[in-house]
Amino acid sequence: MSISLQKGQKVSLSKDNAGLAKIVVGLGWDEVEQKKAGFFAPKPQPIDCDASAILLKNGKLIDPKVDLVYFGNLTHRSGTVQHMGDNLTGAGEGDDEQIMIDLSAVPQEYDRIVIVVNIYGCVQRKQHFGMIRNAFIRLVDARNNNEMCKYNLSEDYSGMTAMIFGEVYRHNGEWKFNAVGQGTNDPGLGELCRRFQ
Repeated sequence: MSISLQKGQKVSLSKDNAGLAKIVVGLGWDEVEQKKAGFFAPKPQPIDCDASAILLKNGKLIDPKVDLVYFGNLTHRSGTVQHMGDNLTGAGEGDDEQIMIDLSAVPQEYDRIVIVVNIYGCVQRKQHFGMIRNAFIRLVDARNNNEMCKYNLSEDYSGMTAMIFGEVYRHNGEWKFNAVGQGTNDPGLGELCRRFQ
């Protein structure tokens, strides 16, 4: 049975899911229909949201070249965090992007995996999360495809260009999830990463 989470709510992943090893982090969003400014105005560009996973050691991002999993680095060197590919438009039902995490094998030095989404080219395209609706993050048990929990980001994030959706973290030997839902004005993934350094 899936748990519906509120902003800031934490839930244990391992407690109610004995033998949990691999999870799928599914992220989704829909674009609000954009109106053309005028008859001769160019058609609005689709919004390209990019999901990424930031692996932290003692709460810090030590080496972005290694510990950032995104469309330009699909698999962490440990093989335990894998981005399943970039969706350029967010069109279609269900998850728009997915990140697989093998919780049973994440090296011990990593205590937290932060899931973020930023809008590619947001400054040039004048795009922000106020132009996105139905955004969510959900965690699925990879053994049986059972959804364990889901967090719908229902706030108005107008003006925000990036989002910290949630984090999977280790606490007293068990894995937990925190529904963060924090919008930021970071223009790109590099700036977003600096928040964790």
